[in-house]
Amino acid sequence: MWVTSSFATVLTPTAVALGNFDGVHRGHRQVIQPILQKAGASQPLGVTPPIGESQGRIEGLRSPNLKDNFERQVRLGANPVYGTVATFHPHPREFFSGKSWNLLTTRSEKVQQLSQLGVEQLVLLPFDHELASLSPQEFVEKIVIQQLQATHVSVGEDFHFGHRRAGTAAELRAIASSYGVEVSIVSLQMCQGERISSSSIRQSLQEGNISKANLLLGRPYTFTGVVMRGQQLGRKLGFPTANLQLPSEKFLPRHGVYCVRVHHPTLPSLASSPCAVMNIGHRPTVNGIGVTVEVHLLDWSGDLYGQTLTVSLEQFLRPEQKFASLEDLKRQIQADCEAARAVLGCLD
Repeated sequence: MWVTSSFATVLTPTAVALGNFDGVHRGHRQVIQPILQKAGASQPLGVTPPIGESQGRIEGLRSPNLKDNFERQVRLGANPVYGTVATFHPHPREFFSGKSWNLLTTRSEKVQQLSQLGVEQLVLLPFDHELASLSPQEFVEKIVIQQLQATHVSVGEDFHFGHRRAGTAAELRAIASSYGVEVSIVSLQMCQGERISSSSIRQSLQEGNISKANLLLGRPYTFTGVVMRGQQLGRKLGFPTANLQLPSEKFLPRHGVYCVRVHHPTLPSLASSPCAVMNIGHRPTVNGIGVTVEVHLLDWSGDLYGQTLTVSLEQFLRPEQKFASLEDLKRQIQADCEAARAVLGCLD
C-alpha cells in the first residue's frame, strides 16, 4: 500500500474515504467499502505501491515500476482510480488539546489493517492550524477536489469537517456534487443495539470487557511490540516473560492479567499462535516502577530478545493486585496459566 503525508506524492485520481478510522473497526470498514468498489472497477495497474517509511515519518516514494505502469495506462486511455483512505495526523483531539492521544491502532497497525482490506493508498492529512481553519467549502475545494482529485467520496453519517467541525456529511455531498463528485454517506453501524464506535471500544477495553471490544472491532484487539530485556523476575519465579516495548501512543486496556495468543511472522515455532498469559501494570508485589506489558508463553521456550511479537487479547482474567509474598504471587500465576489454558483450549 502507498502511504504518504505529502500532497506532492498522492496518487490521483482517488476514490476516497474520509475520517479518523482509529481502530479500523466494523463501522469503519463499511465506510471504506464503497471506495474499494469504485476503485476496483477502474484500477488497471495490478501493482501494489510500496510503503516508504523513514525515521518515523511516512512519505510517498514513487517507484519507477508504478510510474511506468501508470504512464502506460494513460497512453492507452485507461483511467485508474486509487482506492484511498484519507485520515488526519496528528489526531484532531491531540492537536486541539495539546496532549498526546493514545490510539487503538498505531500508524503501522492502521497501514496493516487497511492493506488487508484492499486499500491502495493511505493519505495522512497534516492536521495543523491551516487545515483546521479551512471552511467546509474550502476543505472540499482545496483538499478533496484539488489535492486528492476525488471522483468519489465515502463518509459516515456523523462525519464533520472544516473550521469548528461546521461541515456535515450532507453539506459535503452538496458541495462535492457541484464538482460532479458523488458522495456515499454510510449509516451508523449498530451491534446488539449499540452504535459501533472507537469510543465504545475504548470504554470496553478500560472495563476489561475484551469480548465486547473484539466484537465491535470485528477482530481481537492486538499489541505489537519489540521484546526487551527486563529485570527477569518472572524467570526467577519459574515463569519467564517477554517484556514488550510498545509504541508510546498505543492505547492500553485495564491493568490486569489476560489470556492471549502470540503471533510472529517468521519464527516457525510461533506459527501456530501459542497460548499465553499477559500482565499489564505496575507489578505492585515487587514494587515495580512504571507500566510494563509482559507475556508468558505456555509450553514454549526460546530467546525472543529483539523480536517483534503481536499479541491478540482474548479474555480478561483478573485485575492487578498486590500479594503478601512471592510464593503467593507464584501460586496465582500458576492459576492464571491454568485458567488461560481452559479459555484458549490449550489444555495438556
